[in-house]
Amino acid sequence: MSDDATAPNARRDDASAPPTRRDGLEVRDLTVRIAGRTVLDHVTFTVPPGRRVGVIGASGSGKSMTSLALMGLEPTGAEVTGSIRLDGTELVGLRDRDRARHRGSDIGMVFQEPATALDPLRRVGAQVAEPLRLHRGLDRRAAATAAVALADAVGLPDPASLLRQYPHQLSGGQRQRICIAMAMAGSPAYLVADEPTTALDVTTEARILELFERLSTDRGTGMLFVTHDLAVLARIADTAVVLDHGRVVEQGSVRTLLDAPQHPTTAALVDAARATARLTGGSP
Repeated sequence: MSDDATAPNARRDDASAPPTRRDGLEVRDLTVRIAGRTVLDHVTFTVPPGRRVGVIGASGSGKSMTSLALMGLEPTGAEVTGSIRLDGTELVGLRDRDRARHRGSDIGMVFQEPATALDPLRRVGAQVAEPLRLHRGLDRRAAATAAVALADAVGLPDPASLLRQYPHQLSGGQRQRICIAMAMAGSPAYLVADEPTTALDVTTEARILELFERLSTDRGTGMLFVTHDLAVLARIADTAVVLDHGRVVEQGSVRTLLDAPQHPTTAALVDAARATARLTGGSP
């Protein structure tokens, strides 16, 4: 199998099956203030079980802060109010120790740049095995075996051999697949992906997006996909949330947002995407 070939269907046992009770990831009036400045202002949306929701906006709109707040990874000193309910469990206000119990096992995250998300001094196999031991309680040998299965599930070639390598020995697409395997190691019901294809070439990007689609379909994983690219949004998301200066200015089906945007921010994003498509010879 090539580096970025389509991932095969992953077999699931009871340990990797999504939880039975699924109420959705419900965000209500999420507000984040840092040093007296409001970065997110009453952000509200829902990620239903097994659905893919996109978050789009210009640089500085609050996209990445939204994903960090969902994970409880906002900057030290940030004031977070509102509600984040994960299958009925309120996350806002939990102690750090209690919040950490949900991170990885109930909700996972794929970061924008895999080169910085991975430890350059550790073999990638050990990094995939770590969350398997932490969230699924596997011993060292079982975690190593499960890591190979995960690497195979995300379409990595010769996974047993590849997991013995260091991050710098892998291509960009392979590193991102490792990060996706790590995020899925705890079999989370929800996955937050913060611009995970930005650093990839267009061919690799298409195959990574196909992998996200397959994970959503095969595992029933609800996904929040953060992007600035409307073409990526149209490919990956069912519905979308448009942010501008930390506020939700429009949300609805992706097709409606593209065909009949109601807010000037959404219209500007659509116009810019169409202009770029014309300049590059692509389709608007």
